[in-house]
Amino acid sequence: MDVKRVKDYLYWLYYQYQLVTCSYVLEPWEQSMFHTITVTVLAMVVYTAYVFVPIHVRLALEFFSQIFGPQAEGTV
Repeated sequence: MDVKRVKDYLYWLYYQYQLVTCSYVLEPWEQSMFHTITVTVLAMVVYTAYVFVPIHVRLALEFFSQIFGPQAEGTV
């Protein structure tokens, strides 16, 4: 891939982000605060999903395997 195309694409994505969040109308210090808070919240969401989603999936699989698992020998 051409480096210029990648750079232009990343700039386009950043521009779309600014349009969606309306952060282009903020002053520079407000933009930096807004971006810092946004990145922090996004990082916390990703970390929480990474830590807790596998635990909940495992617990759900154990729960449903007990409900729909093999029948007891006495009921055969």
